[in-house]
Amino acid sequence: MKLKVMVIISLFFGTSCKSQDLQTVPELNLERYAGTWYEIARLPNSFEKNLECITATYTIRPDGRVTVENKGVKADGSMSSIKGVAWVSDKNEPAKLKVRFFWPFAGKYWVVYIDNDYRYALVGEPKRKYFWILSRTPQVDSLSYKQLVDIASQKGFDTQRLITVNQKCPE
Repeated sequence: MKLKVMVIISLFFGTSCKSQDLQTVPELNLERYAGTWYEIARLPNSFEKNLECITATYTIRPDGRVTVENKGVKADGSMSSIKGVAWVSDKNEPAKLKVRFFWPFAGKYWVVYIDNDYRYALVGEPKRKYFWILSRTPQVDSLSYKQLVDIASQKGFDTQRLITVNQKCPE
């Protein structure tokens, strides 16, 4: 009886992509990653609701940590911004960062894909509740976008729920 239950459980849960470990990129060069990224798409979350023209700017600090500044435009045209800090908690896993916007809470910020030129990045967390497609430019051509979405889907993110971010805001 126990074996039947175990087989059923492993068949039901063992084949799910979401139950597998989320793989990050093996190397992440924070100096190359630093700078401004445009949010192209994301999974829905409460802290970015109704924001457009969202950017994230990463600046390396003298202590090796990273200042994170997220900005977006609200529906009324006003700017919303927040600053935090990110750090690599295990030097053996450089793409698994922690990020803190409110002390003492820190979230997982895992870079799960980055192209060789550091033009595109996919960022998420192991439970796959949060996910972002980032680009160095405000727009991404449709072929590149499709490829990024395909990679995200292969990694177990629910890409059917992606929200594309309007990046055409007046300056």
